Amino acid sequence: MKNPKSILITGGSSGLGAALAKEYATKSITLFLSGRNEERLEDVKKSCQALGSEVYIGLVDTSNEDTMSNWIRECDAIAPLDLVVANAGIGTGFTIDMDLADHTKKIFDINVGGVFNTVHPAIGLMQSRGHGQIAIISSLAGYHGLPSSPAYSTSKACVKAYGEALRGLYARHGIEVNVVCPGFVKSAMTASNKFPMPFLMETDKAIKALRRGLEKNQARITFPWQLSLIFGAMVRFLPEWLFDRIFSVMPAKN
Repeated sequence: MKNPKSILITGGSSGLGAALAKEYATKSITLFLSGRNEERLEDVKKSCQALGSEVYIGLVDTSNEDTMSNWIRECDAIAPLDLVVANAGIGTGFTIDMDLADHTKKIFDINVGGVFNTVHPAIGLMQSRGHGQIAIISSLAGYHGLPSSPAYSTSKACVKAYGEALRGLYARHGIEVNVVCPGFVKSAMTASNKFPMPFLMETDKAIKALRRGLEKNQARITFPWQLSLIFGAMVRFLPEWLFDRIFSVMPAKN
């Protein structure tokens, strides 16, 4: 969608969410931003207001289905939503001494449940109007399960597949669904990584690529292109035994 007027972004207090809000912020845009840190959310709000946008913020737990549904409907009543970005997520690695079940549940509650709780009410509202756009933030890590981050990579694979399926299902109803698969982008999340991050991308370049992809209604928006090409080729062409050997020695996320 080239000219959305009303945009909702979860995880809007930092990282890609905050940067995307500032990228879209102009006098003609109404922004709805959610986050978990009130101080950072207020800072993003002020920055976007300074650029002329009308901004509403909400301290909303994306893992709570009822709370999310109510908040999204309240936002839509203020300004019918054109673009909804399911961006909120957490990314932590796993070590063998951790509780696998507890770790996985925490990741999935936000990265999968939070996406569902954002997409489902929003897509229902858009379907009633016959137009709208949903962007689901996945990751290049969602191309294949990673031993260094099993829950994280699997959660991203889940929402990637879900977005791909919804795109075909809802296209006939006038709704654009896009899956975004970033690689390493400078943010608070990547700043905690203590291992080399190939083709680490500046945030502003990543946001420009993301916006261009949304305007063109690309099915899958990936960046940086170098890492996208490498990762895609590895997943498609490497034999599993070699993939396992390479990724089993990768350092875990913090």
